[in-house]
Amino acid sequence: MSLASLPTPAALIDITRMERNIARMQQRMDALGVRFRPHVKTTKCQQVVQAQLQAGASGITVSTLKEAEQFFAAGIRDIVYAVGMAPTKLEQALALRRQGCDLKIVADSVVCAEAIVAFGRAHDASFEVWIEIDVDGHRSGIAPDDAVLLAVGSILHAGGMRLGGVLAHAGSSYDHDNDAALIAVAEQERAGCVHAAERLRAAGLPCEVVSIGSTPTALRAEQLRGVTEVRAGVYAMFDLVMYNVGVNTLDDIALSVLTTVIGHQPEKGWAIVDAGWMAMSRDRGTQGRRQDFGYGQVCTEDGQVLQGYLMSGANQEHGILSRQGSPDSQIAQHLPIGTRLRILPNHACATGAQYPHYQAIAADGSVTTWPRFNGW
Repeated sequence: MSLASLPTPAALIDITRMERNIARMQQRMDALGVRFRPHVKTTKCQQVVQAQLQAGASGITVSTLKEAEQFFAAGIRDIVYAVGMAPTKLEQALALRRQGCDLKIVADSVVCAEAIVAFGRAHDASFEVWIEIDVDGHRSGIAPDDAVLLAVGSILHAGGMRLGGVLAHAGSSYDHDNDAALIAVAEQERAGCVHAAERLRAAGLPCEVVSIGSTPTALRAEQLRGVTEVRAGVYAMFDLVMYNVGVNTLDDIALSVLTTVIGHQPEKGWAIVDAGWMAMSRDRGTQGRRQDFGYGQVCTEDGQVLQGYLMSGANQEHGILSRQGSPDSQIAQHLPIGTRLRILPNHACATGAQYPHYQAIAADGSVTTWPRFNGW
């Protein structure tokens, strides 16, 4: 296949950009002296994950047990399921472990820890459990100084589970857009998670792993003393949210959506394309940020940014392109019907999730289909 032969809309991966992004992150983790465990939820694609592992990554992070099942079937054994463990999913997790998957699960409450222990005893099974630490009030986890941390650790350890370590995710890093702030959040993430590990060890509880990570903090951390591994995911593709955070350029974004101009509203300065929110997702993650990209940044078919042109609106199967500032009254001439364009996404994870496969574009222009999967 060639780019010109692809039907639209289609999800494209620029392999050259992807490989450059993967190498950049791995080199940084190597320089900081920690192992790197990529989060595979962004792409859910074996070809991308193999590229990450070949670059030097060790193990993977998943957000669903289906990801764990799919990648274990593909030969990856070392997997962290980095979502609080729902008791109803323990049977699915145990099935993976009994097949030989080195699956680690997560707890962040006494109730969760007790459920894991009770299930383990009932099924004569031992899980490796990591405790989630809340380093920034962003989402879930136990505060590093909270007494609950030691209670959870004690329940798991006394209950026959393997207390493997602690992990944190500084999701608040997405709220910043300058290096000084990101460096501060990265240090807060590191210090909080290391402190939690030290408290567990001081209480006589095992805590081998200290796992932290987000794409912004991984790329801006100045030192990772006490950390054993870092997790990050969107870095392989990057997107417009990360552009606003300040950790990538538009030319680093490896994922885009190929679309075709199908009509115009000249009096409004609009071009209509065949990629709506079903193709781009409804994610408006750049809204209210340094630069609002609408539903995405418009590029030429070969990936050159068309400055000022955005996907400013979207219906289910129709996208609206317009020029920011002064409307383009000549848009029908500038972007005639049949013109093929690429749209850079706000959120690579959400846009990728709209497709059953990617079209991977090599440096020589050849196209290969890379399957991806969805579901839980």
